[in-house]
Amino acid sequence: MESWKWVFVLHLFFFLVQLQTGSSTTQQELDKILELPGQTFNVNFSQYSGYVNVASGRNLFYWLIEAAEEPSTKPLVLWLNGGPGCSSIAYGEAEEIGPFHIKPDGKTLYLNPYSWNQVANIIFLDSPVGVGFSYSDNSNDILINGDKRTAEDSLVFLLKWFDQFPQYIGREFYITGESYGGHYVPQLAQAIVRYQLATKTDRINLKGYMVGNALTNDFTDHMGIFQFMWSAGLISDQSYNLLNRYCDFESFIHSSDQCNKILDIANEEVGNIDPYSIYTPACTGNYSSSSRLLKRLFKVGRISEKYDPCTEAHSTVYFNSPEVQKALHVKPEAAPSKWETCSDLVNTNWKDSPTSVLDIYRELMPLGLRIWIFSGDTDAVIPVTSTRYTIDALKLPTVTPFHAWYDDGQVGGWTQQYAGLTFVSVRGAGHEVPLHRPKLALTLIKSFLSGSQMPTLAAHSDS
Repeated sequence: MESWKWVFVLHLFFFLVQLQTGSSTTQQELDKILELPGQTFNVNFSQYSGYVNVASGRNLFYWLIEAAEEPSTKPLVLWLNGGPGCSSIAYGEAEEIGPFHIKPDGKTLYLNPYSWNQVANIIFLDSPVGVGFSYSDNSNDILINGDKRTAEDSLVFLLKWFDQFPQYIGREFYITGESYGGHYVPQLAQAIVRYQLATKTDRINLKGYMVGNALTNDFTDHMGIFQFMWSAGLISDQSYNLLNRYCDFESFIHSSDQCNKILDIANEEVGNIDPYSIYTPACTGNYSSSSRLLKRLFKVGRISEKYDPCTEAHSTVYFNSPEVQKALHVKPEAAPSKWETCSDLVNTNWKDSPTSVLDIYRELMPLGLRIWIFSGDTDAVIPVTSTRYTIDALKLPTVTPFHAWYDDGQVGGWTQQYAGLTFVSVRGAGHEVPLHRPKLALTLIKSFLSGSQMPTLAAHSDS
């Protein structure tokens, strides 16, 4: 059976069950969060969290945070972190775009003044099963995750979630994410489009998607890494030339012995820095993130915008709290013995990952969806050079030439509009753009949702 037909049959079954039991409204009420541990302030928006069963035994955890003002007039945005195996609650909510961030004590919350719920209702989804608080009754499920099933499960999640929250049916809907979300986001957009065309339904009013520092096309993504590292002064001329000569940009998994030797030398040259943000210090406490490949720690650097390099450590403490898990309606059977920001088990057992998702872009761009790709320009893992090479591979005509964009009179980055796609770089941001440059990231999402160009100096002056 074609995958969309299976999704349709499954969704129809669950819809009929809910129709008979009248459980959708009740479940929405049960999922409402009253207050979070460590919340020493009041908020004027509603939030919900809980589970949606997407298949026999597989349950995905979500956290909906409604817009701070007039949520009924705001679009709905889904945020997906990547890995594969990393929690959207850990990163997207707790240290990037969510309103609740965690203080160094791991117990107390503070409000993020640049939260994206200023302009949208946001769903954070832990996907697939085995990530964050999402779980399966069958332990083998965690060992057979992959791109295809993740997209299918996320589609079923959305269809059933809209049944539970019918007030959002027909609302403008956007998908956003970063890193390996460069696979998740367009794949889910494609699944939605194909499903709705096949079933002649339009309950999910998909308007577009946006991805940041996104894994998109292995060949150009890998090619851009070495160029970025060399241009940033991280590796020698000799290593740069040898890496280009001996390494297969299509796949580092089956690299030659010569390539591996040069990679070892290059890693020594780079030293103990954080490749996800090459100019900021990493967390130097008794904490390391083994689940984030190539993570390096160093003790010196310049901190900007009150950047806290230990946010991941704070999340680990907070979300392991039984009181927090109870407030978020985490099921006892779902609560892991130790909650982790990323699952090595999911990552190392990933079953399918195409070398490129550019074919999905080519399929979706003619449909008129709003598609943006953004890139923090201090990330060495999926750097801005990779993103630019990847976009160039699409061979798109330029609509608006490359130019600087501004925020408060300062250059916030650079942008170029192509036919069917907009590129935005964010100046001084690392792999997690909203973590390193939260104010600029808020400007970015405002422009994306409004369908307008990034602000220019003239436009800013006029305002």
